[in-house]
Amino acid sequence: MAFTPKFDFVEELRWRGLLHDSMPGTQELLNSEQVSGYCGFDPTADSLHIGNLVPIALLIHLQRAGHKPVALVGGATGMVGDPSGKSDERKLLSQEQLTKNLEGQKKQLKQFLDFDHGDNRAEMVNNYDWFAQFGFLDFIRDVGKYITVNYMMGKDSVKNRLESGGMSFTEFTYQLVQGYDFYHLYTSMGCKLQLGGSDQWGNITTGTELIRRKAGGEAYAITAPLITKSDGTKFGKSEGGNIWLDRNKTSPYHFYQFWLNVADDDAIRFIKIYSLKSRADIEALIHSHTGQEHLRTIQKELAAEMTIRVHSEEDLAQAVKATHVFFGAGTQEDLMGLDEPSLSSSLEGMEKFSVSREELSGGIPVLDLLAQHTAIFPSKGEARKMMQAQAVSINKMKFTDINGLVDAGMLLHNRYLVVQKGKKNYFVVDVK
Repeated sequence: MAFTPKFDFVEELRWRGLLHDSMPGTQELLNSEQVSGYCGFDPTADSLHIGNLVPIALLIHLQRAGHKPVALVGGATGMVGDPSGKSDERKLLSQEQLTKNLEGQKKQLKQFLDFDHGDNRAEMVNNYDWFAQFGFLDFIRDVGKYITVNYMMGKDSVKNRLESGGMSFTEFTYQLVQGYDFYHLYTSMGCKLQLGGSDQWGNITTGTELIRRKAGGEAYAITAPLITKSDGTKFGKSEGGNIWLDRNKTSPYHFYQFWLNVADDDAIRFIKIYSLKSRADIEALIHSHTGQEHLRTIQKELAAEMTIRVHSEEDLAQAVKATHVFFGAGTQEDLMGLDEPSLSSSLEGMEKFSVSREELSGGIPVLDLLAQHTAIFPSKGEARKMMQAQAVSINKMKFTDINGLVDAGMLLHNRYLVVQKGKKNYFVVDVK
């Protein structure tokens, strides 16, 4: 029975801004037969981050088109370290750390691809499985002889490192190891396509060349651009570092905030790249967004979709509520409705003061708390004046009683007090 794709995969990538380069014949192949295509993930950490969402998107769209995605976790290549795009050699990881990283990444990849249904269900492989028993002499005899040093030296990843001070033999051989991955998947699973970022082009084409020379076969490649923000900085990082998919590394609230705060200049590009909405829906969003950028329509849609896909609808609801509390017209009831993880993560970045539980147990006069136990106000007189002007709230409740007490019964989750000075200045009293 002839295969008909659900849509033209290459054209889908092109309009989404996900196509950087493809080998001649790739589009024709994908439109004529069901293709197995793989993408590799380096286990450099025990969680993927949002920079990995581009290669994940390539696999998702491949599967949506009716083709078969293969996610390769690099238990073997992770022991070497990919020099592509790097100015220094990677720190080598222990086998124990690699195993931990692999397990974390495998769990996350299962959130995005369907591994259970249909003739194009996804598969996950670990290249350690075929490299573990592959001896060095066997490798250089059976694989190394097919790729010349001149060919390997011609790769940008090699040339750039040699110009910047050199590279180790370990890193030099990386492209051959990755190339063998493609050869192995081609011969064992009929995998004809490799996907990756544009910095992987050299490694990928080494694989297609090895397949041509050693197996007499033909294989193909597609790469996506490396995504940068409008200011030229790398996408996927905040002031605090990577935005991780693991909630213990980046909370759902901060994950949501990252997308919500995407610059207007980037919003239209990013909704195409990262959303799974249809072209018609995305174009309608762009139309409603244009000219009314201050409403942040695209950012809100993107933040909501990505938070649900990576975390859950419940996490989205909490993130939206926390955002409303601290950046909108949230009430005391809204604040009280935040669960402890959402509250705790939303308080990060606010100026924090510590007060002992023992001090608070008998109640602290509010002016003492604001000006002596903390430095929220420079003096009790200043605190008094602001309270009388109804410009001080504790836990989103106006506090005007200058003789009042603050006690442990007011704590949020038996730990926090949120003090608001004026409209936008928040402080946290952390009681331990």
